[in-house]
Amino acid sequence: MTQTADLELDKEITRRRTFAIISHPDAGKTTLTERILRVGGAIQLAGSVRAKGERRRTRSDWMTIERDRGISVVSSMMTFEYRGCVFNLLDTPGHEDFSEDTYRTLTAVDSAVMVIDAAKGIEDRTRKLFEICRLRDIPIVTFINKMDREAQDPFALLDEIADSLALDTTPATWPVGRASTFIGVYNLFQEMLTLNNVTTLTKEDNRLVQMEEELELAKMALPPFDRASFDAGHLTPVFFGSAMKEIGVTELLDALVAFGPSPRALETETRIVQAHEPAMTALVFKIQANMDPHHRDRIAFARICSGKLSRGMKLKQTRTGKTFTVHTPQFFFAQDRHLAEEAFAGDVVGIPNHGTLRIGDTLTEGEDICFVGVPHFAPEILRRVRLDDAMKAKKLRQALVELAEEGIVQLFHPQDGSSPIVGVVGSLQLDVLQVRLQTEYGVTIGFDSTPFSLARWITGPREKIEAFTLANRSAIADDLVGDPVFLTTSSFMMKRTEEQNPDVHFHDIKQIGTTIV
Repeated sequence: MTQTADLELDKEITRRRTFAIISHPDAGKTTLTERILRVGGAIQLAGSVRAKGERRRTRSDWMTIERDRGISVVSSMMTFEYRGCVFNLLDTPGHEDFSEDTYRTLTAVDSAVMVIDAAKGIEDRTRKLFEICRLRDIPIVTFINKMDREAQDPFALLDEIADSLALDTTPATWPVGRASTFIGVYNLFQEMLTLNNVTTLTKEDNRLVQMEEELELAKMALPPFDRASFDAGHLTPVFFGSAMKEIGVTELLDALVAFGPSPRALETETRIVQAHEPAMTALVFKIQANMDPHHRDRIAFARICSGKLSRGMKLKQTRTGKTFTVHTPQFFFAQDRHLAEEAFAGDVVGIPNHGTLRIGDTLTEGEDICFVGVPHFAPEILRRVRLDDAMKAKKLRQALVELAEEGIVQLFHPQDGSSPIVGVVGSLQLDVLQVRLQTEYGVTIGFDSTPFSLARWITGPREKIEAFTLANRSAIADDLVGDPVFLTTSSFMMKRTEEQNPDVHFHDIKQIGTTIV
């Protein structure tokens, strides 16, 4: 590359901001997503998750089941520009039943916005998602939402974040008023007051007096913002606001422009890949089928990890060693899309394909490397699929494979030839599977119980695995890629099996694209 091209590549990569929004259900994550998109100029009318019928216009929740239930069940990707930066916003499912999708999505981001309900504080799901971010050293920006309702004291909320998450906090904005009297925020970074639809406010107003007194105390008691500590994941700047009333959202987005992390280095099995390397690399972290129900499409979402992707580029799929041409890479705005002539490290692009790409695949310009850290978790619920119309058996087999590749469920084929078993983390995934099979494939199914309650991937010396599977054939299944899985009835039986087979190793996590760990 020429020096000019190098400088242009560095400039484009530096202005990328790729982040996820995480929260406990009902903390206001999707509403905040909508308001960020509106502030960023990406949409003209923000929707309300709780709105009725046609008034519900959330763009990030595009599936029918999401609109019907007012929840996010898949991660949505939205790319837009704001103040010279290119934002890749990933809206993750808040419900714990879809934790695998959220975990995989967090492999593709450089930072996260943690949304907290001002009345409820830190909730279980928030804590679990934060721990995932901590494992990956992902910097966290905190948005305390719903300050326009009854809320805890700001200092109590900051203390709770610090105590519960072992995370230093520094206020980035401070609320003016509380609940029904909440009218705006004071921006500590810009030393500027932003009020919502207030034309006159005297210096003697009790809300301003209270804010000034609290700010003095906050500055004495809490650490100032430190960029190095934030980048290391040790400190979180805290923004107060109301997503519904769009208070504090602009300040949040401006802060991501100012100090949101640019694309970070990512680990492979053999080396660290730096974002500013000239050679293009990418990680497939999500598959989505049937986003366009009229064309039965299948999109692989890939995070560009280094360099530049150009339309028409030839890429190597390192898992298979095969080369293919990227004819129509796409940027997404939830369900909407447009052609991406080029994309840079940090960008998330969709690559149409017919089943050749899988979650965890690494794409390069020729180098044989494999990015690590994309997991499958052992399912907690196992069910046999019951098909009432035998004429649709072939269509069901195809549909189950496609949806399993997407990560909606895990699919196990018992080696004794019995009907397939689906595994999920939570029961809501079974509802999603039924709805999508009916609406997208025209297949109606039910579920039957199985005697199994646990699934574990097995590894070990080949002869030991063969002997174990032969002796336990009725409890052995193959997963989607043919790896053997042991199914058992209880934790007690699992422990007993481990004791009786010391040379066989049982795993509740499988790293996609690498060996089982």
